[in-house]
Amino acid sequence: MDVEAIAQGRDRWQARYDAAHRRDADFTTLSGDPVEPVYGPRPTDTYEGFERIGWPGEYPFTRGLHPTGYRGRTWTIRQFAGFGNAEQTNERYRMILDAGGGGLSVAFDMPTLMGRDSDDPRSLGEVGHCGVAIDSAADMEVLFRGIPLDSVTTSMTISGPAVPVFCMYLVAAERQGVDPGALNGTLQTDIFKEYIAQKEWLFKPEPHLRLIGDLMEYCTRGVPAYKPLSVSGYHIREAGSTAAQELAYTLADGFGYVELGLSRGLDVDTFAPGLSFFFDAHLDFFEEIAKFRAARRIWARWMRDVYGAKTARAQWLRFHTQTAGVSLTAQQPYNNVVRTALEALSAVLGGTNSLHTNALDETLALPSEQAAEIALRTQQVLMEETGVTNVADPLGGSWYVEQLTDRIEEQAEEVFARILERAERAVPTGEHPVGPMTSGILRGIDDGWFTGEIAESAFRYQQALEKEEKKVVGVNCHTGSVTGELEILRVGHEVEQEQVKALGERKAERDDAAVSAALSAMVEAARGSANLIEPMLAAVRAEATLGEICGALREEWGVYTEPPVF
Repeated sequence: MDVEAIAQGRDRWQARYDAAHRRDADFTTLSGDPVEPVYGPRPTDTYEGFERIGWPGEYPFTRGLHPTGYRGRTWTIRQFAGFGNAEQTNERYRMILDAGGGGLSVAFDMPTLMGRDSDDPRSLGEVGHCGVAIDSAADMEVLFRGIPLDSVTTSMTISGPAVPVFCMYLVAAERQGVDPGALNGTLQTDIFKEYIAQKEWLFKPEPHLRLIGDLMEYCTRGVPAYKPLSVSGYHIREAGSTAAQELAYTLADGFGYVELGLSRGLDVDTFAPGLSFFFDAHLDFFEEIAKFRAARRIWARWMRDVYGAKTARAQWLRFHTQTAGVSLTAQQPYNNVVRTALEALSAVLGGTNSLHTNALDETLALPSEQAAEIALRTQQVLMEETGVTNVADPLGGSWYVEQLTDRIEEQAEEVFARILERAERAVPTGEHPVGPMTSGILRGIDDGWFTGEIAESAFRYQQALEKEEKKVVGVNCHTGSVTGELEILRVGHEVEQEQVKALGERKAERDDAAVSAALSAMVEAARGSANLIEPMLAAVRAEATLGEICGALREEWGVYTEPPVF
């Protein structure tokens, strides 16, 4: 790019920066020296390929979505939490908010993630252990008691039964007197990554896509600020993928959901801003930064050139980041504080919109209050003490970072091509026509291609660890330690007993005829093509449980069994 074009770009950026809101903060170094809000080529320099880097807030958004970077608004501190019953988790949420957390992120227990009630025989021993138990709208009310849902953003990490859980959230808001149109936050809902990596699905892919399409339509009309889909690469990376695979599979899934919205007749510039993303921040510091920058660039280009998005907001890739749980070690657990801090810093330098930092003891148990506080303070130290919020994309233009960004983008495009090749061999199914990326994803799920690719990557990394080609401090090097055992949070069996008892009491007090009628109406709607959200909301208002709603749909749609892969 020549000198004049670069100068014109800087002028555009400056005009947008001058017009944008900026925080009232001290944007100087620790020594008191002022820093510029952004850095780029000198006025007399040319820079080949600078249009691929550009300026913050300008297509292709490699350097961030906003011209101000974090000078305008810092990332949201959104700590992932949930354990035991709704009352216990409510207390933890209040602690997080009182300590300066900016948003909530709900962790659900395994029965809830699988659409089972706490009194289901298959829930025995799992209630409240890896997250909070939610059986009905009554639990959701308790979960957010004293937390006005129109003044806090809420993320819910759940996919298989995401739609009925979201209906419970809407009903809890109604019972608070909150207008659903005022709700803001994110629902994960990403069923593709369940088949690819996490393995928590309820039905075959097609019924899940039907529910997701219904939810997209409903939120576009009635809950416009809430993002009904958070396309998740986190679980793909935790399953053993490489950084490039995480990025490529996640964005491909996102393109699939764009095709789903288009198949429903939705306007891409209206519904695409309701999509968000969720990435892992792993330990290779610069690779992670490059991954985040490449993600924004790829998404913007595909949204504009392939799917016809005209507005900047429809081309934006907004993403939440969580530090890598799989990088934590049970050996020398205090090392995990260092790992988490560096992973969080890579997410910040990569321009994350919100962030969760893992606790040092999460490889052993759910976080203790002390460990959760350290995790929260890690973000606050980065935000308040390090100066990383002073400059937008401070690593932009680095030869190393830009080369890594280009390489990851190239690898991702190669993966997209392989997925689209699979689409040519796929057999169309379902009521709504699917686009080519969706078709390729469904074929890759059906024949186990994604699972096999991730397994191969995980195997190669494990071999490198065992050969000590890759080092993990405290595990295969520097293993001597004076650290004793940690005191960890333990969820007692009484939590399950109390939850099952409370559920039984609620079932005894409700109008069973109203529940049965509402469930029947929902199933009848499922047999047709009507949007399922309203009949599902009616069932939730009648105090139908999560297990009853999901069970009724399982009977209608059947269950899904993953094909064996050898």
